[in-house]
Amino acid sequence: MGSLASELQGIARELVAAPRVYVDANMPAGLVAAMRQDLGWDVLFVLEEDAFRRAVDAFHFHRAYDLGRTLITLDHDFLDDRRFPPELTGGVIVCSAPDERMLRSMLAHIDRTIFRAPEATEWPLKGRKLLLTPELLFES
Repeated sequence: MGSLASELQGIARELVAAPRVYVDANMPAGLVAAMRQDLGWDVLFVLEEDAFRRAVDAFHFHRAYDLGRTLITLDHDFLDDRRFPPELTGGVIVCSAPDERMLRSMLAHIDRTIFRAPEATEWPLKGRKLLLTPELLFES
């Protein structure tokens, strides 16, 4: 028997077919709204959760996995495999863009090519990290 969160993951997946993401505090609130409204993602935004607001990066890394969510952040610290081992994640997307408009475009691309791709699984980035930059987007 696992934790309550791990036991509820299957039920939550059945109720919500949308990509499940965990967005840390450094992501603009307008972008979080776009994830929900434009992309239809199930977003847990740490600034909306009192218990998560001031937590350290390690807490967010592990909590995203416990809750069955892909972590989305602007924080490049999550790319450090020694501190945040890839095998212990449901996926990490580190975004880097000059403005919110570009961030929206990049996340829409991820929605189409990863989260909603025909071969997508429950956790399409499990065990992986993705550095999402405008340069990578245009190379795809």
